[in-house]
Amino acid sequence: MDIKKDVQKQFGRSANSYVTSEIHQKGKDLQKLIEIANLTGNEDVLDIATGGGHTANAFAHYVKHVTAVDLTAEMIKVAKAFIEANGHHNVSFIQGDAEELPFDHDRFDIVTCRIAPHHFPNVNKFIESVHKVLKPGGIFLLDDNVSPEDDDQDQFYNNIEKKRDYSHFRAWKKTEWIRMLEEKGFNIEEMYRFEKTFQFDSWCNRMKLTEKEKNDLSEYMLHATPNIKKKFHIEVIENTIISFKGEAIIIKARKN
Repeated sequence: MDIKKDVQKQFGRSANSYVTSEIHQKGKDLQKLIEIANLTGNEDVLDIATGGGHTANAFAHYVKHVTAVDLTAEMIKVAKAFIEANGHHNVSFIQGDAEELPFDHDRFDIVTCRIAPHHFPNVNKFIESVHKVLKPGGIFLLDDNVSPEDDDQDQFYNNIEKKRDYSHFRAWKKTEWIRMLEEKGFNIEEMYRFEKTFQFDSWCNRMKLTEKEKNDLSEYMLHATPNIKKKFHIEVIENTIISFKGEAIIIKARKN
């Protein structure tokens, strides 16, 4: 089974939990995306890998139209229900692949993608696809979890994400994102880094881990080096992991 089928399987069965997820629904990054977009109300926006529809829902209030695309049919269904229940009727929904976007060249004013690119097996194809569908001078707003620059810490973070979610491909380093975007024809205009606290139980339960999978993941994290435990602020009470911290970035990039 390839990674895209893994994504469809994993998110098909977890679709509703992403609509209600606190970290997806109420993250402060959503307001930052709106703020730095400098919206006029006339924008045609594409939201890639819309998931529970939170980004599309946030932008729908401020722009002319949003197209929400996702690889997984179940995600499209729950996102549509969520957004329309909020009274937005300027959003259309299309099932599609982030790496092969089914849209014309130079179509959108803004492209957003939030908490999703770590699932994409060919991130360079994704960036090329975004560049293709953006109008000249258009804005790409990227928002995703990232791994630390240190190689051991990078490996640890990607390992725990993969153990938790088999559809995880790779969380990239901040420097990797900057390099890839600039190589594909974008200018980086703004970047923001922020910490994210993950509650271990809800983080695992969102992916419907079995007790054995959860225990194996817990053991792996408990046996991490002191340096890694310090970096990720792994909180442990009576040999039970309560939470840990990761990091994410928002990048505002403009198409050359």
